[in-house]
Formats: sequence, structure tokens, C-alpha cells
Amino acid sequence: MADEELCERYQVTLDILDEIRQNFAEFDLDGNGHITTKELGSVLKSVGKEVPGYQLRDMVAEIDRDKNGTIELEEFISMYSSMKSKEVASTFLTALSKREGIEAKGGTSMASSEGTTHSVADEETSAFAEYINSNLKDDPDLKDRLPIDAKSSDLFKSVNDGFLLCKMVNLSVPDTIDERAINRGKLNLYLQHENLTLALNSASSIGCKTVNIGPDDLIRGTEHLVLGLMWQIIRVGLFAKIDLQHNPGLFRLLEEGETLEELMKLTPEELLIRWVNYQMDQAGNPRRISNFSSDITDSEVYTYLLKQISPADAGCDLTPMMESDLTERAEKMLTNADKIGCRQFVQASDVVHGQPKLNMAFVANLFNMYPNLQAPEDGEGDDFDRFEETREEKTFRNWMNSLGISPYVQHLYTDLCDGLVILQLIDSVKPNCVQWNRVTRPPWPKIGGGGKMKKIENCNYAVLLGNQMKFSLVGIDGNDIHNGIENLTLALVWQLMRAYTLRILQQISESEQPITDKQVVEWCNKKLKSAGKTSSIEHFQDPGISDSRAVVDLIDAIKTGSINYKNFRENPISDTDKFLNAKYAISMARKIGAPVYALPEDLVEVKPQMVMTVFACLMARGMTATK
Repeated sequence: MADEELCERYQVTLDILDEIRQNFAEFDLDGNGHITTKELGSVLKSVGKEVPGYQLRDMVAEIDRDKNGTIELEEFISMYSSMKSKEVASTFLTALSKREGIEAKGGTSMASSEGTTHSVADEETSAFAEYINSNLKDDPDLKDRLPIDAKSSDLFKSVNDGFLLCKMVNLSVPDTIDERAINRGKLNLYLQHENLTLALNSASSIGCKTVNIGPDDLIRGTEHLVLGLMWQIIRVGLFAKIDLQHNPGLFRLLEEGETLEELMKLTPEELLIRWVNYQMDQAGNPRRISNFSSDITDSEVYTYLLKQISPADAGCDLTPMMESDLTERAEKMLTNADKIGCRQFVQASDVVHGQPKLNMAFVANLFNMYPNLQAPEDGEGDDFDRFEETREEKTFRNWMNSLGISPYVQHLYTDLCDGLVILQLIDSVKPNCVQWNRVTRPPWPKIGGGGKMKKIENCNYAVLLGNQMKFSLVGIDGNDIHNGIENLTLALVWQLMRAYTLRILQQISESEQPITDKQVVEWCNKKLKSAGKTSSIEHFQDPGISDSRAVVDLIDAIKTGSINYKNFRENPISDTDKFLNAKYAISMARKIGAPVYALPEDLVEVKPQMVMTVFACLMARGMTATK
């Protein structure tokens, strides 16, 4: 269901809806889109509230309207908005406040309801500030900005001109932003807005959800929005290398009878848990974990993990286990982590209280620094290339995630196989066209192939709706999507992305008919000519596009004086020069407010599909500017 429809149904603002989603994620420990009694029990236990199993089941049943035994997001929203189940709602809210070390803040976003209380985790504020201080301390551009005081509100002030956020995006995904596009020095409000717009659109392009976050929210330092955005950016960077391409030794985590395909379907969180348990096995310790909350609170797993993965001469030993006080033990364990440069994200109290988000970040950082997985030997990794994500796949996946699709899409084909993500995308392109009562959602039955037939039914319904939207889907059916047939799945996803982009154009132009490629080309050429530019395009396969001249000229035509042509290389011959032009063009497009997902390589290689989205997004921005 579209966000706007949820807001109308439950009488909440988009800002509040985003907060509810974040709170839902705190209970949904495995990120599969529903809260089980086990997850609810783990959260309550981590804040010192032991609840018997029958009471947990009663709590879930009170909110579980469809009686499937779990709580889905919409049911969670209903609980928050109506508060009909006051005792249950109170238990949830109390658990959240204890779990996150919460400080009550009045809503400062213009989208917030007056008097709304937002949850701001002191632990996250401190963790993110220290992460920034540690990872960006050597950046000469930030020498006058760092360190950030981790125990004050300085973190929320540090983002108000967008400069630091741009640096954080590039830290997580290097070269996303061409730093020539960033405004520097003492900035007025207008230039701050530009930097923040660049940062937000660039964060979207790497898969962060920035809907309902605007430059004004960040200038005001709206705490829950700043923390939410920072966490998304940091998370992308932490998970970027948990794959076979960057760590081929991951195949060592295979369990008996498991295929490599099955292993790589696991989420990064699940792979990290598998990695911890593998290292525990290698260390000869029988302890295993299934979460980053209640299973790690006594520091035993962390103590053995650090000893197992650290260099022999690092001095990480088991002496923390001699300490009976859990807080003291956690502190000594973190002293060991500091010996290998990995004391990040958590304090001793975060470990003892089982703060899942920060503990997951702590483990992800350990993995990235010291994976301790033997590389493949001759013949073992010959077929790993087939698991490498293509540029096109990554672009599509980032686009989906930026829209707030649930659950988060980590693997394009396997995460689309139940049809739910595609149906959400269709609902975004053509709101209210999905009849959700026809759709089956998890939990899937454990018998009968794990709900295979229901998943295929969902996929068939998605294809049916695609046909009704006049997509070209000849020879594609639900089985193809469910089985992850790559070229057929990509064909559907591309048409969804195209339709989404052109729908925005149609809304802005107030046209009764869909916008065509020809209209986009004509508008761009007319705009270029009216601004006195000599560049033009014939179509989206025009080889002249490869130097990005038409793109930067169009940006300058839309926002006069925005392009610094000293940064543009005239008549580039080498691919390197063309890439630098394209990189600058993409960043400048985002800076003036065009939500571009394409990559510089798409312009250099003149990939017509992605090229179309660049010009269409610029057309939308240009038409908005004239309204």
C-alpha cells in the first residue's frame, strides 16, 4: 500500500509513518517484514522484561488482525495510530524507550504533528559521531569540523550545510559524489540547500530512503531524521563488501548440504551471524548466536571472536571472561577490540543491553577488518563470477530501496521471487491498482515447498498488472520471476523504473497522456536552444551523449550559472576524460534537484535506458522550476 494511502487510513503524517517504520524495524530483528513472538520476547528480554510465552502470544494476537501469528507493518501502524490496545501499545513503547536509551524530543519537522514525541537514541548519537571522527579524521577538508563532540548535540548541527553528509556518502560508496560539485567555505542558506539536495539525492542513488526528508529538516537538525539518514548511509558502507566478489572466503560458511546459491540468498545480517558462528566453531567454543541482541549480552561470544580473528601478536586474549560483572567484562572485551582498531559503534552498556543495530554494526566492522576466512584454493572459486552484481542490477536495486520498499532488497532476483517487491513497485507507479486482498504475504507455510505456489501466484498477478499497464512482457510469466530468470526479471524491472520516471513527468506536466521518449528529446532540445546552447541530442542512443556536453548544458539551462565550465573537459577523447565529465554531470544534476540513479559509466557508454532516465529527470526538474 502506498505511503499516502497508509497516512490517510490511519490518520498519521508521512513523518510519523517513517518513525513508525523505524520502530517496527527495532522489533523485526531478522528484517523479514513481520514480528514473531520470539522476536518480541528477545526485545523485551534485552531490556530486562521477562514475559512468559503465553503472554507474548496474547500480545501478538491482540494486534494480529489477519490471525497469521505474526505482526506485519500495517498492523503495527494501526496499533500506534489508534492505541486501542493501550496495554500492549504501552509495552511496545516502553521496550523501545528502554532499548534505545531514549531522550524525548518534540517534533521539529514541519511534517510532524504538534507535540509529537520522537525517539532519539543517545547511544546512536555517540556511536555515529565517533564513527565519523574515526573514519574521516584524515580528510583535510574536515580538519576544522572534526572531531565532533560525541556527548553533545553537535552531531545534529554538523549536517546543516550538507558538506559532511556528502563526505559520508563518499565514505560508504566512494566516488558517488564528484567533490567538484560541493559548495565550500562560508555558505549562505541557498548554498547550504544545494549541498543538502546533492547529499540527499546521492544518498537515494546508493539505496537510502530519503522520502520525507528535506534540506530544511537537516538545517534544523531534526534529530530522528538525521540519525535515520546517517544510519542508512553507514549501513550501506558496512554491508558493501559482504559478498563473494570482495570476500571469496565467504564460501567457507557453507553448511552441510547447502549450495552456494542458497548461501548467497542470505541477508548481510544473516551472513554475519553465520560468520560469527563459524569463527566460534573454529575457536572450539560451542556457543552460537541467532541475533545481535540477547545472544551477545554476556560478551563471551565477542571475547572468543576477537581472539579468533585477530593477529597472533595483537594481545586479544580471554581475560575478559574472568570478570563476573557483565559491564566490566564488556569494557575489557572492548579494550581488546581497541587493540586491533575495531572499537567502534558500541559502548559496554550497548553490549550488555543488547542494542541490536549498534552490535550488528560492530560485528560488520569486525568482518570488514578481519574476515579471517581462508581464500579459495585452486579450482574452488572458479564460478564465483556469476554471483557478482552488475552495474545495471545495482542501479535497479538502489532505486527500489530508495522508495522504501519492504523488505530491503539485497539480492535483486531472490528478493523479488515472491512478487511482493514488484507489487509494491507497481503500486508506486500506479497507486491503488494493486488489490492487496489478492496478495499472499509471509509467513509462508513450512510445507508444500515453503509457499511456492502462493509466491508464483503473486508473481503472476504482478505480470498481469504489468500487461494491463501496457508493458512489453511477451513470454514472461510468474514462474520466470519466481525462478529469477535474469533477463526476463530485468525486462520487467526496467519497465517499472521507466514508468515511474515518466509518471512523475506526466504529473508535473499535467498531461492526460503518458510522456513519450520523443517528447523528452524535444523538450530537452528546445530548452537547450532557448538558453543559447549549441548542444543537442537526436535520441537516447546518440553517440554524442558520451562526452556529457548535452547533459551539463541542459543543467545550466535549467539553473543558469550552476555549471562551472572550468570543471568540464572540452572535446574529450579518452574514456578517462569522458568519465570525469559524466561524473561531474551526474553530481550536478543531483545538486539542482534531479533524482538521478544512473552512473557516470552509463553516459560514457551511452546506455540508452539509463540515459533516458537522466534526461527525463532533468526535464521533470526543469518543468518544476518553471511552475
